[in-house]
Order: sequence, then structure tokens, then C-alpha cells
Amino acid sequence: MDSKLKEQLNYYLEYKDWYFRIINDFKFDYEKDCEARECLTKIFDSKKDEWDLEEILISFRKSLQEKSDIFIYGCGPSLEETVDYLLEYGGKNIFKNSINLAADGASVFLKKKSIPINAIFTDLDGITNNELHYPEFLIIHAHGDNIDKIRFFKNSIVQFKKVIGTTQTEPNASVINPGGFTDGDRILFFLRVLLAPFHKLYLIGMDFKNVIGKYSKLYLEKNQEGSPLKKKKLHYAVKLINWLKNKIDNEIYFINSALRTKSFTNLSVKEFINSRTNKI
Repeated sequence: MDSKLKEQLNYYLEYKDWYFRIINDFKFDYEKDCEARECLTKIFDSKKDEWDLEEILISFRKSLQEKSDIFIYGCGPSLEETVDYLLEYGGKNIFKNSINLAADGASVFLKKKSIPINAIFTDLDGITNNELHYPEFLIIHAHGDNIDKIRFFKNSIVQFKKVIGTTQTEPNASVINPGGFTDGDRILFFLRVLLAPFHKLYLIGMDFKNVIGKYSKLYLEKNQEGSPLKKKKLHYAVKLINWLKNKIDNEIYFINSALRTKSFTNLSVKEFINSRTNKI
């Protein structure tokens, strides 16, 4: 690989048709997205003496090589049931022997269960400073609706060493665009060029249905019916994952998910445990 890793991760040109389709459909503000990118860029610029994006990306890829199983956690309603079942029948080692990547608020639940998190991918909607400082890597997404959140967490972002920024618009020297829309599907886009042939991806708490999990937002106390806007976002996330599937050679499994699709292998949590431990 001759090009820098951050250049390999930038898929804006390939992804931009999706991006403009999305912002036109949702009536999102392109200029606000650019403003968010610049807001995050200035924070990175303020810490440049001790922050090198390329080094952090190389470190992230190196950490992925240490284990073959990558668990990707979404905030769907099946998250708690699935993780609790795995803890009961697989024990903590099932998580210690995997790479754990959390989408936003899923990290709140994982931290509560003392499950190690290698990286959190977040637009800062569903986490607090407690989770922000928990993982080894932090991938923060900038978009038009979270500029205030980026400013609120500025000091924490400055202090965090292995932090990476992503944008929906054109990338720059400090912020990359790997593609993706929601925090969950963006993890898959981000991983695209970092995966080794031996990696297997297991999607947990990824339901993409009408009911959203309580960890999607800090103010939610229970799982509930998603708003029309949220359902529309999840619909796009499924489309994007299906589109991306043909660009990833690794096996991808949905574990205990409400989503049923012929494009992916669905495993019940019992089937998953069976395949690993033969305990059930």
C-alpha cells in the first residue's frame, strides 16, 4: 500500500451520490455539514503537536490485527438481551477475545457491563464524558446537527490522544470521509480497508426496525417506537449496508437481530454461542 492510510479511508468521491441523495431527501443543510467539519478540524488543529492522524489510523489497524472476531454493537432493542445472554453463557472471555466497536450510546450499556471497548463511533448524541474516556480509540462524526455537541466536548476531544474525526462532506487533512450515514453503518464503512482476510464481523444490537433501543438517546428510559424520521434513517442504513456488502470480502453475521435479510447470515444468540463454545 503506497498511499497513506487516511487517503485510502477517504471514499467521498465514491460515496457522494449517496450523500447528496440523503441530504436532499432529509432536507439537511450542506453548509451546516461543512461548518461542523471545520469546527472539528479546528479542535484537531489546536492539538497538532501531540496528534498525528496517520499514526493513529495505523495504530487502529494494528489493534484490529490482534483478534479475528470483530463485534459491532448498535443501539437496537436486541442489544441488552444479546449481550446479557452472551455474558451468561459465554462469559466475559467472549468479549475479551474479540474487538469491540460500539456505535454511540451502545457504549453506555457496554461500560455498565464492564465490557472493554476498543473504539466508539459517535456523533455525540448518546454518550457522556463517562463513555467518552472509556475506549482506546474515539471516532467522532461531524454533521450539521451536532456542532453544539462538538463544542461541548471540545476539552475532552483535545485531551483524548487516539481520536479520529469523520465528516459527511469533502474530507481535509484532519478529518476523513469513509462514507456511511448512521453511527452503526459508518463503522462498517470505516473498517472497509482495514480488515484482514481472517476477520469476521458480528453485528449485535443492529435491528434497523421500527422500535429503537433506549441507548439511542440519553433521554430515553425504554425502547420505543421510532419517529418517522428515525425509521427513515434506519431504512437508509440498511440500504447502505447492503450496498457496502459487495465491497467487503469478510463474512458478516447479524446476531439475534430483528432484521431478516437474504444478503446476510442471521444467527440466533444460541446458534452463535453453539458455534463458539458448544455449551448449549
